[in-house]
Amino acid sequence: MDYFYDLNTFIPATITAVAGLVVLMQSAYRTKINTIFYVTVVSLLVAFGFSIRDLFGPTGTSFYDMVAYGGTAAFGTFLVVTGTLFCVLISRDYLQAIGHHFGEVYAMVLFASTGMIGLAVSNDLILLFVGLETMSICLYVLAGLIKEEKTGAEAALKYFLLGAFSTGFLLYGIALIYGATGATNYSAIASVADGGLLFMAGGALLLVGLFFKISAVPFHMWTPDVYQGTPTTLTAYFATASKAAAFVAFILVLSRMMPELEGERWTHVIAVISVLTMIIGNLIALVQDNMKRMLAYSSIAHAGYLLVGLAAGTAAGYTGVLYYLFAYTVMNIGAFGVIAYYERNHALDFSDVHNYAGLGYKQPVMGVILSIFLFSLAGIPPFVGFLGKYYVFAAAVNAGMVTLAVIGVLASVASVYYYLRPMIYLYFRDAHKEYDLIQPGSIYKYSLVLLGILTVYYGIEPVLPAGSLIELLHTYYPAAGSASLVTP
Repeated sequence: MDYFYDLNTFIPATITAVAGLVVLMQSAYRTKINTIFYVTVVSLLVAFGFSIRDLFGPTGTSFYDMVAYGGTAAFGTFLVVTGTLFCVLISRDYLQAIGHHFGEVYAMVLFASTGMIGLAVSNDLILLFVGLETMSICLYVLAGLIKEEKTGAEAALKYFLLGAFSTGFLLYGIALIYGATGATNYSAIASVADGGLLFMAGGALLLVGLFFKISAVPFHMWTPDVYQGTPTTLTAYFATASKAAAFVAFILVLSRMMPELEGERWTHVIAVISVLTMIIGNLIALVQDNMKRMLAYSSIAHAGYLLVGLAAGTAAGYTGVLYYLFAYTVMNIGAFGVIAYYERNHALDFSDVHNYAGLGYKQPVMGVILSIFLFSLAGIPPFVGFLGKYYVFAAAVNAGMVTLAVIGVLASVASVYYYLRPMIYLYFRDAHKEYDLIQPGSIYKYSLVLLGILTVYYGIEPVLPAGSLIELLHTYYPAAGSASLVTP
């Protein structure tokens, strides 16, 4: 009976794992690719339903205290499944257009999502490592999908080599923590950790591994090349679902394994990394002409904003990070999705921002949707990106880290330049030559429209009569939302 109860707490990951095996077998037996696509979508919709159920369920641990369920872990699962679902919905048309629509892609996505969920619900260092490696191995394969092009081979090789290197740091950190405490369970470690040199060294190496996965400076070197060489809709998957899983794991490690040691020792380290990440990410993004590289450096900057909430080290800070992850998932998948749509048209190289001249009038819906996502990424109200930044910066101010919040606001202001630049080309520059654009498929178009609606809706949601998402986070996440946060 206990086994079935444990399995019930891990249902979304179980569904994605089983679906991955089914899709892999279908691919081996040459099942029609559209059938494989619909099997993947249906399985993710079922997992999405269970992740919604878990949002309002109890909190606790299962599988001998290795898996956390409910609260922060449930929201992390919800983010991973949501990001995966939208990325799959927009991937079919794009992969068909570039000639790489294979059933194995969906199997790798499902297996990677299983690892991400394991990472997001980890309550033990062993599960943290297994989830991280399951996710990473699948992402290495997906990064090299376009292997006949140099950028694809470069993306896979760089991601694999640097990922393996960072995994060494993480595994060595786990070994040192185990040597210092004799435990791998977060709660057990917290109860016996003495803050000695061995434990601190292990904790530092563990954080290095996590910093790599979230693309924090100076562990960000792989990000622009990997994002550029990976198929664009899969780049959206890398930038959102995997980053959400890593940040949720980060929250669980800080709040459960190092609660009494967070203060002076870790807060300053995370704050310094946050400042470097925000500044360097935004500065390099300012000079990018390639849209995918611009969004890659933008994602580095967003990791810096998220680290502001972690540096605050408070329940309000963790809640702000969770909300920001939701906002980031919605608007970033949408931005990459529109770019992928333009790339399907081979009339010009639409990875170059200069070739966006006049595009806003050729396909008005896509132009408006891209503008919504870029405004949101820049943190301009009334879009969801503004609220995400507000919550993490407000948490930093409430924690007495005013300087960090001010740096974050100034970095966000600087980002407005490179987010608005594509819109100038969309609407205020004439096209270089005449060409026609392919009409987007229904699933593709409606997925992007829905993401645009969510970006606007959750930007104004706190002022609506119904309860807001941030209030739900406060209600259901005692590990990351017990403190109140003023709603703008």
